[in-house]
Amino acid sequence: MNFQDLGLSDSLLAAVAANGYTEPTAIQAQTIPLTLNGDDVLGQAQTGTGKTAAFALPILQGIDVNDPNVQALVISPTRELAIQTQREIQKLGKAEGARAQVVYGGSDIRKQIYDLKKKPQIIVGTPGRLLDHIQRRTLKLDHVRFLVLDEADEMLNMGFLEDIEKIIKQTPSDRQTMLFSATMPDPIKRVGVQFMTDPKQVKVKAKELTTDLVDQYYVKVRDNEKFDTMTRLFDVNQPKVTIIFCRTKRRVDEVAKGLVARGYQAAGLHGDLTQNRRTQIMNEFKRDQINYLVATDVAARGIDVSGVTHVYNFDVPQDPESYVHRIGRTGRAGHHGVSVTFVTPSEMSYLRGIEKLTKVRMLPLKPPTADEALAGQLQFAEADVAKLVKKTDTSRFADVANDLLAQYDSVDIVAAFLNELSGDQVQVHITPERPLKNRGGHGNGRRGNYRGNRRNGGSNYRGNRRTDHHDRGGDRKRSRKNNFVIKDKH
Repeated sequence: MNFQDLGLSDSLLAAVAANGYTEPTAIQAQTIPLTLNGDDVLGQAQTGTGKTAAFALPILQGIDVNDPNVQALVISPTRELAIQTQREIQKLGKAEGARAQVVYGGSDIRKQIYDLKKKPQIIVGTPGRLLDHIQRRTLKLDHVRFLVLDEADEMLNMGFLEDIEKIIKQTPSDRQTMLFSATMPDPIKRVGVQFMTDPKQVKVKAKELTTDLVDQYYVKVRDNEKFDTMTRLFDVNQPKVTIIFCRTKRRVDEVAKGLVARGYQAAGLHGDLTQNRRTQIMNEFKRDQINYLVATDVAARGIDVSGVTHVYNFDVPQDPESYVHRIGRTGRAGHHGVSVTFVTPSEMSYLRGIEKLTKVRMLPLKPPTADEALAGQLQFAEADVAKLVKKTDTSRFADVANDLLAQYDSVDIVAAFLNELSGDQVQVHITPERPLKNRGGHGNGRRGNYRGNRRNGGSNYRGNRRTDHHDRGGDRKRSRKNNFVIKDKH
């Protein structure tokens, strides 16, 4: 099937082609004809499956660009997802002359009010800020023809259900509604029953959510060994663009600070950060100024960064479908990706639950030894030294350099410098967290061999499958070492 078979207008087909879409994804192929037919849609799909275009294209075909009223409303759980969705709608609807505006908390509401006066036909926003505009009467929804609830399960988890119901009641009863959710818990189903008319159900199967381009591994390890094990993997394989998922905000902060202390270019992302800080972190990540992004599942919703080579699950997710969402951050656009999940012995049943859902058996990964990690560090440090020598005006330091060479052996000086660059002596303590409740049945752990080497600036895990990574650029810098211990404040 191709986009020409879905019933889209010629101008939208041109926009689809101009934006690099080649053929529809499963969610697009199933959703677009139903929506164009006027049906309500209850879709089970996750970020990375192409669902934004699945609802954006029918909306763009259905609105009247000459009508100044708001005709479509998309409700998103996070600022990042709302911004990403608005940008994609704007790109697809540019030729049509459609105007899409985004509103979210943490930014200047006065500017948003000014932008709303420009009469956009499509509004994308987070629940709290949408209600704020409704109460201020700066946003009127009485002409809305299309309503989209995106990532509905995440909005439920964040406590937005009551706000969403208030917003929906401001829209006409004869509107067309589309609800998308990675999972379908009972409260979400009740929303569908209460606010939708005979919705057609669309579900993307688990096998369509995973990709052959992602090599999936697990490391069986105690909780207090996760951090050192993970950084040893970093040192051997030198991942370029990496997302690390943690279960809690506290753990995100601790892991991110620990990585920085050891000299990695890292930052943490979670819901307690200000919007300015979140934006700054994402911009630095996209510009390769940060190579290691540590995040919670909620904060990662809406992250759209091309070239992610590795995903590390520092904590195994409680919900198997969250795992699929996490690893969907890599292995895109034809590039290979790697996912590594750290799992404690008591949480092996959760790993088996993930394998049952994805129908993919994860390969066991034996962590590198301390010596293997040091060899990786020194390999990287050696490259750094070459760059430093090349860009340094050595004549300015010649006198002191000669004095030092007269006092110390040259090998000892270089060894001390490499030791400073390696950063391995920094001690990091991550506060222990209670493991997930055993679901019954641990599963049998499998042992396997691990061999890592550098290839084209990326990495190669040798298991049953070959991985070829693409260098996205950006050098990891080592910082000066000092003792670093993170303690639980509670």
